[in-house]
Amino acid sequence: MEHKKDNSTELTKKSNILLENRRNISISGVFEVLSFDDEKVTLNTVLKKLEIIGNNLKISKLDLKNGEISITGNINECRYLDDKKVKSEKSKFSLVKKLLGKNK
Repeated sequence: MEHKKDNSTELTKKSNILLENRRNISISGVFEVLSFDDEKVTLNTVLKKLEIIGNNLKISKLDLKNGEISITGNINECRYLDDKKVKSEKSKFSLVKKLLGKNK
């Protein structure tokens, strides 16, 4: 009797990035948009946190059910974030909030 391997977990680990002329980026394997504005979009992907940096950024497609996002604008940088860096940035932000008396 042959046992079939379950590929569903393998498929969820896949992530692709397609950058077209630095004006449009399509990403698969996305399960959360952490933050976005016209200069930076931060995503949780199946691999790591991912930052897209540029100008006039707009989310043109968001389908979290299928793990897909498309962003248009002037794309300057695409980088995966190290977990240590994310934690240090959060702690810096918390320190600034404490210094400004906005710690609620």
